[in-house]
Amino acid sequence: MTDRIQIITHSVGETQALARALGARMAAGMVVALTGGLGSGKTAFVQGLAGGLEVPAGYYITSPTFTLVNVYPGRVPLYHADLYRLSGAVGDLTALGLDEMVDGDGVLAIEWSERLPEGFLTDYMAVQLEFHNDDARRITLAATGRESRNLIETLAESQSSQQKTSDIRLRE
Repeated sequence: MTDRIQIITHSVGETQALARALGARMAAGMVVALTGGLGSGKTAFVQGLAGGLEVPAGYYITSPTFTLVNVYPGRVPLYHADLYRLSGAVGDLTALGLDEMVDGDGVLAIEWSERLPEGFLTDYMAVQLEFHNDDARRITLAATGRESRNLIETLAESQSSQQKTSDIRLRE
């Protein structure tokens, strides 16, 4: 059973394509917890998720650094939160409504998720983005529960079968 995969992408487009494939397989109530330094590709990843969730092309997906949460319509709603400016106190998260978005009617993508208090999330897809070299990113997807594990396995199977025609490289 696969609960962790690592993928190297060589462009913003490849990062978005990976996330689009993930988003196409996601259902309401799923959570993506993103970590990575400034400029590592967290927002680009969420842009790809939006494509997989069928957010209409007229919506420009940006990091909600100042608004804290953006909501986009799609096959299921995409809730895009950015915790960069929050302390991570449970009161802040509750006032933001983040606790209601977890297991809600849409997919929740959280940038700077390391600011969440321990135990705030249970079953989620952890996505760590790191600079690999120049334009390349090392993206690690890690499952923390049954739903996210099933999602990783489905994605890994799909990526393995497409590896011959894609420059995205998959390693378990």
